Amino acid sequence: MSEAQVLGDPVERGDEILTPEALAFLAGLHEAFAARRDELLQARSKRREEARTTGKLDFLPETAQVREGDWKVAEAPPALRDRRVEITGPTDRKMTINALNSGAKVWLADLEDANTPHWANVVSGQVNLSDAVRGTITLESGGKSYALKDDVEHATIVVRPRGWHLDERGLSFGGRQAVGALVDFGLYFFHNAKELLSRGKGPYFYLPKMENHLEARLWNDVFTHSEKTLGIEHGTVRATVLIETIPAAFEMDEILYELREHASGLNAGRWDYLFSVIKYFRDAGEKFVLPDRNSVTMTAPFMRAYTELLVRTCHKRGAFAIGGMAAFIPNRKDPEVTAAALDKVRADKSREAGDGFDGSWVAHPGMVDICREEFDKVLGDKPNQLDRTRDEVSVTADQLLDAASTPGGATAAGLRAAVDVGIRYIASWLSGNGAAAIHNLMEDAATAEISRSQVWQWVRNGTQLDTGDKVTEELVRGVLAEVRGELAAEIKPELLEPAVELFEQVALADEFPDFLTLPAYERIK
Repeated sequence: MSEAQVLGDPVERGDEILTPEALAFLAGLHEAFAARRDELLQARSKRREEARTTGKLDFLPETAQVREGDWKVAEAPPALRDRRVEITGPTDRKMTINALNSGAKVWLADLEDANTPHWANVVSGQVNLSDAVRGTITLESGGKSYALKDDVEHATIVVRPRGWHLDERGLSFGGRQAVGALVDFGLYFFHNAKELLSRGKGPYFYLPKMENHLEARLWNDVFTHSEKTLGIEHGTVRATVLIETIPAAFEMDEILYELREHASGLNAGRWDYLFSVIKYFRDAGEKFVLPDRNSVTMTAPFMRAYTELLVRTCHKRGAFAIGGMAAFIPNRKDPEVTAAALDKVRADKSREAGDGFDGSWVAHPGMVDICREEFDKVLGDKPNQLDRTRDEVSVTADQLLDAASTPGGATAAGLRAAVDVGIRYIASWLSGNGAAAIHNLMEDAATAEISRSQVWQWVRNGTQLDTGDKVTEELVRGVLAEVRGELAAEIKPELLEPAVELFEQVALADEFPDFLTLPAYERIK
């Protein structure tokens, strides 16, 4: 077995998590699966090259029998049959308690895009999850006490580990950095699976950033290996997959099929999906140049095709379809802005419930009631809409790729907003906060990814703004300088300067960096 070495600094109560037994379990996962993970990451470039050269993706001919077959995923356990409202957020102690008390059916405990992977965050997040599972989590902070309420049903915990592409330098096995996804999954599973089962729940996960069914097969093998190692019944793990990359949209059936004994559903990860469309087709011509981010709503034809196909696929296979994020944060100081935003959130959730989704996401406890109310109108006493199979839906490859029909245009205000939000988020991320409140929205890494990838795409295509100016590197650097000056009074120089440098690096580099979190990770301690 590969030798485990803890390289990160000591973290309070970290010895409860990084036990010899837990490290041995992680070592077994790395020995069995790390090399396969590396191969699958290298294979991503082939599909991306296909998109670059042809401007197309398509459903796989070699897996047609899976799409046409008559099969279903395993029946959901009781704790996951009603998912009408899910709250997302990082695993810091206060947010953990607030999420569990929020009244949501599910809490997406985010170890990925809403979490900066400082070693302290990685380990303390596991401490908090362990306490949350056991119902012992409390906090004294700022003269206030936080604890789990007795008069609400606590949300079911569904953990989102990091994507396959991220490493963890706080641990090594056999001299190589650990795989972030295996660390996050493995520590939570090892410490909590049996405890969860004793409480009538189980080890449930959200799986991010996958691009194809072979990556889903790897996760399925990880689950099977882990269940066998701890002597837990096969199929105990349940996973919901975020369909947040454009190639994965063409393999929804296949992804569910690979995970069918462990699958729970699919989620419409709308912001990362938008980033993925830009990333995959960034140099495939003007027909893939999208307007300002705020103009690309879920009613845009290509986004509509994606969500319709997701609901159709899920319900055909007995899996849950979970809708996208309502990122708005209520602002008591600005009731007009809040009222207008709440109307948009309500309309969004009403549309999702009407389309057949079984539930949806919110980012703030203040949004839970709105989401629940809209799904209650459609569901009534039913826990879900699995019986709505949406047989009338038929989505083609061309519809999934029809970015050109998106209404709106590129504007100077949109460019400035992309730079502003991107810098603000990166500065927050570098400080250790991956869930940043920016302009009344709770933003995670997908926000900055959309911002910088859109700027990259506009520069490469010489996109013309509403002012008549073409987007050039010179223009972007001018906006960067102006935004830097405006933010100097708000953000400390030790965060602002590296945030500006990093945004410029990932937005204007000759070679497009696949994920901004990779170079950003090199800048944190």
